[in-house]
Amino acid sequence: MKKSNKSNSRRTFIKNVALATTGVMIIPRHVMGGPGFIAPSDRLIVAGIGVGGKGQSDIQNFANTGRADIGFLCDVDERRAAVSVTNFPKAKYYKDWREMFDKESKNFDAVSVSTPDHNHAIQALAAMEMGKHVYVQKPLTHDIYEARLLTEAAKNHKIVTQMGNQGSSGDGVRKLREWYNADLIGKVHTVYCWTDRPVWPQGIPWPQTAATIPQGLDWDLWLGTAPQKDYIDGLVPFNWRGWWDYGTGAIGDMGCHLIEAPYRVLDLKYPKDVQSSVGSVYVGEFKRGYFPESCPPSSHVIMTFPKNEKTEGDLTLHWMDGGIKPMRPEELGPNETFGDGGNGVLFIGSKGKMMCGTYGENPRLLPTSRTEEIIVPQTIERVPEGADGHYGQWVDAAIAGYGKKELSSPFEIAGPLTETLLIANLSIRGQDIIKTSQNEKGQAIHEYPGRDLKMIWDSENIRVTNFDEANQFIKREYRSGWNL
Repeated sequence: MKKSNKSNSRRTFIKNVALATTGVMIIPRHVMGGPGFIAPSDRLIVAGIGVGGKGQSDIQNFANTGRADIGFLCDVDERRAAVSVTNFPKAKYYKDWREMFDKESKNFDAVSVSTPDHNHAIQALAAMEMGKHVYVQKPLTHDIYEARLLTEAAKNHKIVTQMGNQGSSGDGVRKLREWYNADLIGKVHTVYCWTDRPVWPQGIPWPQTAATIPQGLDWDLWLGTAPQKDYIDGLVPFNWRGWWDYGTGAIGDMGCHLIEAPYRVLDLKYPKDVQSSVGSVYVGEFKRGYFPESCPPSSHVIMTFPKNEKTEGDLTLHWMDGGIKPMRPEELGPNETFGDGGNGVLFIGSKGKMMCGTYGENPRLLPTSRTEEIIVPQTIERVPEGADGHYGQWVDAAIAGYGKKELSSPFEIAGPLTETLLIANLSIRGQDIIKTSQNEKGQAIHEYPGRDLKMIWDSENIRVTNFDEANQFIKREYRSGWNL
């Protein structure tokens, strides 16, 4: 695949986009060998990028549907890929996804992307431009610009897409929607979402000492779009989440599993403003420490969504991480679990409250006795559990073709949801923007204009209107040779 030097502008992309066609002929099963036979054209051949850890379970779940074959494996880390290589001995292995795309593009139908956040967009967009259906782990992208780009690409290329927030296919969110549609809690005006993440280092300076690159890891390929830096101890496979060059912090890790519930229940899209406060680290002359490379140890973000038919006026959504929680509702018993303990979602309506845990699981009305006392008819179709659920849904939709089957988290939904998480991060990152001057004695004065500021978000033009310094985080500069 040739490296593109074209403009990354959204307008240029939309103007020049071409519709993708696969040219695949679907042969009926009965023609090939009876009603129980699955024709080769009725199976999905998947290429996996990032096949260790979560990527390992992703491709295994696709295979477990019985309707997908894992044709190709790609991972920059031989150690992490080892189990998948063993599990799928017939799959050809690559380290560089670009080489795999160049050599094998005619030999697979779809791509699963389970790499760190900073490489999601470039890998997914390259697959989509080849007409391949894509499944991308959460969060969909690292940057707001990338999320908007992939959302538009899915529509224009007519690609079957799914984000890896499996809770969107669960029964819990559907039950919450049915309760809400039955007017059990009235119109919602406030939502709280919280998590005990991060469980990796955050709020720390970038280490000054380089570490030895682990054997089997291609560090340059792992960096991909990110700036050139020396490897540091413990970064791979998990601690990258706490560094802005690669990850999106606690909200990037858990937001798609928690904010997805209010998104679907209340038909939300983009917030109109955002403000935040973050946990403190006291270092030297800086009041909160100045570690712009690292996400903070904790944060509380407040976003306002415009009124719609599902809300009572504008909706206020609180995001809390690092162990911060909202006050327990008075309707919850003193020994009853709030959310699922470490994580949760609380809806506050004009007539009552309801809550759930991660992935929308264990939905409950408050007081919890109402959950069993009130029976609401099922009106929303359920997605099967197991491999035939979130994973099988995407496999079947890809085999059927664009627009033929419903998906729980296509990019038209996953894109705006991801943008919301990243808009929250605009406010968080904006707090570390520093302006330094000197007083009359020549002493340094540090000012943080992004703190205690409500940022106004213009979703149509994808920008903050009242604090231009924050807009630098909407679209980052890629490392040379790794352009979208």
